Amino acid sequence: MPLALIGKNMKPVIQEEISGCGIAASAALAGMSYAEAKSRANALGIYAADPTLWSETAHVRKLLQAFGLLAAPEETPFESWERMPDKALMAIKWRVEKGRAFWHWVVFLREEGEATVLDSKKGLRSNVRRDFWRMKPKWYIEIFN
Repeated sequence: MPLALIGKNMKPVIQEEISGCGIAASAALAGMSYAEAKSRANALGIYAADPTLWSETAHVRKLLQAFGLLAAPEETPFESWERMPDKALMAIKWRVEKGRAFWHWVVFLREEGEATVLDSKKGLRSNVRRDFWRMKPKWYIEIFN
């Protein structure tokens, strides 16, 4: 699927650091490059190397707000792909390591009934995913704009 058909201006943003999925997903939602999002995140004291970026929601919520995006105040447990809102930041690959939860951030998008996941992981064959059976979502944060 051509990138121009994914959302009005939304396309996947590839994370440039192994732990930069929160920055990349926020950048995709805001329609900016990874470099721009990383620069703005760093100015806010948010760094990809900080494990709380992918084990807590506070940093990503701060980024979304700084990018002018309105996010739901609470995380919503994943029930099914059909029940997902039209736009959300989603936690997949959720796991517990040494007593702390970790996950990988992706963007869920539905337009005209077509659902896609924008995944920032560098090594994927395609960063526009529809292999829903492979993803193991735990919860999501709805994005309202």
